[in-house]
Amino acid sequence: MGAVREVQVTFDCAEPERVARFWCEVLGYVVPPAPEGFATWGDFDRSLPADRQGAAFACVDPTGEGPRLFFQRVPEGKVVKNRVHLDVRVGTGLVGEERLAALEAECARLVALGAVRQRVLVADGFNESTIVMQDVEGNEFCLD
Repeated sequence: MGAVREVQVTFDCAEPERVARFWCEVLGYVVPPAPEGFATWGDFDRSLPADRQGAAFACVDPTGEGPRLFFQRVPEGKVVKNRVHLDVRVGTGLVGEERLAALEAECARLVALGAVRQRVLVADGFNESTIVMQDVEGNEFCLD
């Protein structure tokens, strides 16, 4: 068996396009081109059976380095804490007040996009400071 060459992160959600577009803004990702034969994703979506319209959406790293993010509609809402979450690495290499200032600036930008700030985990001598947040549907992620 060969080595894994690609990873996709899949999110269960109620509104796939809304959540995908939020993450595009957070990460600088883009919506990939519509499938061949369709001018837009909207055109493609309208070609699907009614119960499949709006059921999925994706975004990709324009550099091709990061994983594809896939968002799929599920009937149930989020009930408990995520078992897996994304760490948005905005403070890499920074420590102390400089790190916290970078995290706070990014937190303010993401709150303006619809994210919710949960709490700050302050540096404890082992881990540097992190801000725990939620995306537009309540999925936890960290500014790290």
